[in-house]
Amino acid sequence: MEKILISRCLLGHAVRYDGGASGPFDQLTMWQAEGRVVAICPEVAGGLPTPRPAAEIAGGQGVDVWEGRAQVLTAEGEDFSAAFLDGARQALALVQHHNIRIAVLKANSPSCGNLLTYDGTFSGVKVHGEGVTAALLKRHGVQVFSELELPEAAQALANI
Repeated sequence: MEKILISRCLLGHAVRYDGGASGPFDQLTMWQAEGRVVAICPEVAGGLPTPRPAAEIAGGQGVDVWEGRAQVLTAEGEDFSAAFLDGARQALALVQHHNIRIAVLKANSPSCGNLLTYDGTFSGVKVHGEGVTAALLKRHGVQVFSELELPEAAQALANI
């Protein structure tokens, strides 16, 4: 049975930066009941506490963090880049261990965002791009969707 990597917050786990959750969603709950779900919060896996200060990518997008051209910073300037990179590596290890080809990750997150992230100014402005974990997974051939694209994720799963 094909496994799917899912952001823990989307499963209702209180791991978001603000101590909250962003789910659960019926589709994800169904996949969990089928035994398909491998769950991770890359930020927590990377060693960050819950709750934690909000962070945004400053100077680029997830790929730029990987290449050393951007950082993941809090509004106070604390550098969370190492934790984000470590959590992304752990997500990739799970993907490789379980031969996962599809992920559903939290939209707009500096770790998990697949289409948009915040612009690094803490002003609420979103820009096209992807988070640190989403960038790494995509680089390794994983199809990354957000909770806003569950029908597309289900279709991709059906086509495997």
